[in-house]
Amino acid sequence: MEITPLAAGTVGELLSTATARHGDRTAYIYEGKRYAFREIEAAAAAFSGRLAGLGIGKGDRIAVIALNQIEWVIAFFAAARIGAVIVGLNVRYRETELDYMLGDSMAKAVISLPEYGDFNYNAYFAGRQDKLPHLRHHLYLGAPGEPGATGFPADMDTREEQAASTPSVSVSTDDLLMIIYTSGTTGMPKGAGLSHRSALLSAHAQARHIRANPDDLIQLANPLNHVGGITCGILTFLIGGGCCELVPVFKADTVLEMMSRNPPTVISGVPTMLTLLMMNPRVDELDLDRVRLIFTGGSNVDETLLLRLGEKLRNACLMNLYGLTESSGAIVMTPWEARRDELLRSIGKPLEGAELNIVLPDGTAAKPGEVGELWFRGLGVISGYVGSRRDEGSFDGEGWLHTGDLGYVDERGYVYLLGRSKDMYIQGGFNVYPAEIENVISTHPDVVLVAGIGTPDPVLGEVGRYYVIRKPGSSLVEQDIVDYCRQRLADYKVPRQVVFRESLPMTPAGKIQKSVLRAE
Repeated sequence: MEITPLAAGTVGELLSTATARHGDRTAYIYEGKRYAFREIEAAAAAFSGRLAGLGIGKGDRIAVIALNQIEWVIAFFAAARIGAVIVGLNVRYRETELDYMLGDSMAKAVISLPEYGDFNYNAYFAGRQDKLPHLRHHLYLGAPGEPGATGFPADMDTREEQAASTPSVSVSTDDLLMIIYTSGTTGMPKGAGLSHRSALLSAHAQARHIRANPDDLIQLANPLNHVGGITCGILTFLIGGGCCELVPVFKADTVLEMMSRNPPTVISGVPTMLTLLMMNPRVDELDLDRVRLIFTGGSNVDETLLLRLGEKLRNACLMNLYGLTESSGAIVMTPWEARRDELLRSIGKPLEGAELNIVLPDGTAAKPGEVGELWFRGLGVISGYVGSRRDEGSFDGEGWLHTGDLGYVDERGYVYLLGRSKDMYIQGGFNVYPAEIENVISTHPDVVLVAGIGTPDPVLGEVGRYYVIRKPGSSLVEQDIVDYCRQRLADYKVPRQVVFRESLPMTPAGKIQKSVLRAE
């Protein structure tokens, strides 16, 4: 089904256009409750008035620390209406990460859960006034918390709050929409600045490619603080006029129960998610004949998973999706007409509007079949980073994004991803840079030296293995390192394997030879 493009230069305009077209159709499902396009726009308008009343306006940063829930969506659209910038933060982040990202983004307000898991946001924010002087407002999801913090209920009375005057704000397509922090090889995260233009260009290209339409329904488990959730999910299906059922936390049983109540037409997730769904015996009880498309990002789908998906979802087409935070979302996807071997081995072809250049180490363009670094330009590629690391990394003066990923293009134009020139590994769909974890482990008083690599795992794709040299006489054990990291890092960054060594392979220049560790 060919979608009719929605004329919108900003996300606020896109929501208004979608509401005018789809009105009382269901846009989102959350905890069993259905929210129409019209209700979402009214709630976003009301909440934007509330934000304006707090003195939050164009260019101000609003951090969101929440699960995939309806309040996240309302806050996102409300901020877009007044030109405020959402800073998407993962609920798995802990003190070290939050201190840095909230400070670097100069967040003026934060919307957070009261607590999550073993982390209490009441206690955290109560002790951060000196460290985060720019943070003026704290809104808890659901109920008021500490003094100075107010609640943000999902069932806010939009009719009453709609009466509050929202100042007229001129938001342009090149204004910042969202800041997403992506780790770098130095271990310090960089703030990728997505504009309204970059996010919508990526979402429009994906919507056209997957033929998004008003009959679509997807269970959206990819986190909204990431492009996989906000661009490849929320914005793509808003353009198509379809429905997203929000999945707060991915659990195979939970998602399968959702699918039984609300049969999907599209399934999305990293290969780990799809593997866990297909391994669950309950999947055989479901009628998934409505599913027309499955797309997966993070790594290529393996043949075993492909066979299982093909057996269970006979009407579905399967696609790989490749994208980066710096490309605002998808930039390469499998074509509908791809052959089986192209699906298994390649990541697809660049989406319409994207330029790809494969560059050899000497800076020249590679010929078909020659391996080089993948560079992208156009479509949703952002103009650069924001914050303290705005002048660093990955972009050149001609607008090319240097991905650090190695690959080649064949004669048919298919892109083959061979590996990462950086040390990053992908664990369960999450990008992990060993340098960040090494920086934390190295602060342990009993650690002399540490080096981390990614190693293959049958379920998560890759997991972190960290080689540690202890101080003489130390009784440090693996669990000590794991516990130390768990207190300081998001759980997906916590090492899955710790190997103690008396020494590590070194180059003549004194650098650790990770290639030797990988070869083991």
